Amino acid sequence: MYYEVIPTEVFRENGGALTYQSDQKLLPGQVVLVPLGRRLITGIVLKPVQEAKFATKPINRVITATPIPRHLLAAIPWLSQYYLSPLPACANLMLPAGLAARGVIRSADTKSNNKTTSSACVSINRAEVQRRVTSPQDNTSKTSPATDKRARGGSNINLSPYQQGKLPIVVLNPAQQKALRALQEAPGATRLLRGVTGSGKTNIYLKMAADTLKQQKSVILLVPEIALTSQLVHIFEQTFGNLVTLIHSNQTMTERRKTWLTLLENTCNTNQPQIVIGPRSALLSPLGNLGLIIIDEAHEGAYYQENSPRYSALRLASFIAGQLKIPCIAGTATPNIVDYHLAKTHNSLVELNQKAKSTAIDPEITIVDLKDRANFLKNRYFSNQLLAKITENLHNHHQTLIFHNRRGSSPLTICEECGWQALCPECYLHMTLHADGYLLTCHICGHEEKVPSSCPNCHHPGIIHKGFGTKLLETELSRLFPQAKITRFDGDNKKDTSLAQLYQAVKSGEINILIGTQTLARGLDLPHLATVGVVQADSGLSLPDFAAEERSFELLTQVIGRVGRGHLDTASVVVQTYQPDHPAIQTAMKADYPAFAQYLLKKRHSQQLPPFTYLARLTITYKTEKTTLAKIQQAYQQLNNTPGIQVSPPMPAFHERGNRGFTWQLIVKSTSRARLQKALVPFQKFHLELDPPSIL
Repeated sequence: MYYEVIPTEVFRENGGALTYQSDQKLLPGQVVLVPLGRRLITGIVLKPVQEAKFATKPINRVITATPIPRHLLAAIPWLSQYYLSPLPACANLMLPAGLAARGVIRSADTKSNNKTTSSACVSINRAEVQRRVTSPQDNTSKTSPATDKRARGGSNINLSPYQQGKLPIVVLNPAQQKALRALQEAPGATRLLRGVTGSGKTNIYLKMAADTLKQQKSVILLVPEIALTSQLVHIFEQTFGNLVTLIHSNQTMTERRKTWLTLLENTCNTNQPQIVIGPRSALLSPLGNLGLIIIDEAHEGAYYQENSPRYSALRLASFIAGQLKIPCIAGTATPNIVDYHLAKTHNSLVELNQKAKSTAIDPEITIVDLKDRANFLKNRYFSNQLLAKITENLHNHHQTLIFHNRRGSSPLTICEECGWQALCPECYLHMTLHADGYLLTCHICGHEEKVPSSCPNCHHPGIIHKGFGTKLLETELSRLFPQAKITRFDGDNKKDTSLAQLYQAVKSGEINILIGTQTLARGLDLPHLATVGVVQADSGLSLPDFAAEERSFELLTQVIGRVGRGHLDTASVVVQTYQPDHPAIQTAMKADYPAFAQYLLKKRHSQQLPPFTYLARLTITYKTEKTTLAKIQQAYQQLNNTPGIQVSPPMPAFHERGNRGFTWQLIVKSTSRARLQKALVPFQKFHLELDPPSIL
């Protein structure tokens, strides 16, 4: 018998499935070990074929007796075609690392080893499932701390912001009930739930998950990152107990493999529904009875995979939902403008504009013009208005959140005599001063070096640092408010000072002032938070990227949404900006997404940008700039002569110089995706992105 098998390693340019022979009858989707050159690698059986008329190699052995679900098998060629990615790279997405190391996996073997392989799955009969989903408010978890730790793959992260059993999920307010009905009745598989912050999208997720479990179907809940969405995860855990399986970055390779095998074999019960929660990779969980996909915080960039194969988890989720004819719910307060436009066009947009808590209030918003230095009489970074709010909050034992989307102490180190600038020797980009270690750090490649005592160019001692980041803000606030407990949360934090580790201290109000980047702008519910201060709201607006305004609006809206959630009778926001009249800032202050969308769609239409055209980014990197320029010019000439294609002139990438050499790019557009894909096929050996979320 002969079979087409997709190897999970790219073996040549445009390499796809290969033909192998086997004495066993195999099913499409089974995982096997096959010879490729001198190596043995994993592969996925695609289909049986007629006897080959050429020499073939035998399949070495079968790794899984149970095939991966059909929708995942179908997703492999779809991903390859839709994003022009190598077929083996797409197949590799479907399998956990180290799968072949276990040897042959048979259903019987897995069942006999249930105690050792099914830590994420506990046998619960149909009656127990029914009890849990019909009376969730009475379902207090009996899980011991040790078991709870195992369920999280050995992580010590505390994911328990809520008391057990206090969130009834079957009771929806009238606005939520209306939104739920609209989601159920909307056409197509994919529906967009745009709900303002605090509107209770989680309750709708829970109700839909409960209804799906009643039908003996499984649920996948995608979150940007487990540690940063701990509240949502914990609510699902407390409601559904051991029906929940978590997938996250703290799990070891062995733990991920065991979880994957448990889901594939479904050792507990062939009709056992599951709720799998995790980042975008959780979408590829081998659930044979999938009935619902939920994507929380659907605007997040984490749902786009930047390394090959590059793809959007939202688009892949839509494909899977369409294959299975099940609903896919994307929920967010600030949808991606393309998703919003598509949902409106296909009548699959559902809006939830009413906050869930009757005690929720609209925050008092103050816009401070950074150009007017009279607003900064006491400090150069914090306005008089913001300092007054911090002082008031400290007196009332309330919290203040300071948001600035830039790490470090100072982003620019220069010589005041000759103008020399501290640039990364690898990336040729400005290095950032980190004052705590007095080091210059490149935030692109991680290169570090000591701050020079004099200019390397003219030897003048006048080295100065300009601009500011979160570390400098922390230093300034510590000086201004020495009695306050101040904590910074950003990408420079060590694991022991992460937001997940200190969440209880933040939630209880023990920390007075929080400082951070977009880590703090996500869907957190902080009961003691009274004021949000945005230090420089327009810092991202000047980036040379078509998505700069969208990202700025989304970040502002999300961080402003941290206050006024019904815990306190006061809520305020102080926004400092050089562009107080910019539409992105004005609409974010009013939480007016429809107005922002109308402004941005009009602008995108005039510039022929997504969603009114399809976009691709082609980047070419070589060790020498001369070679890079020659190759990019050749690509430009070929694409520029292709009918129906618009191509930008060659331009250096935003990060032009790296350790791999020089990078230049072309931006390619077309009103036809098929035409765009066809034009780009000859360039698959280069770095190619279709539907890039950014061109930086």
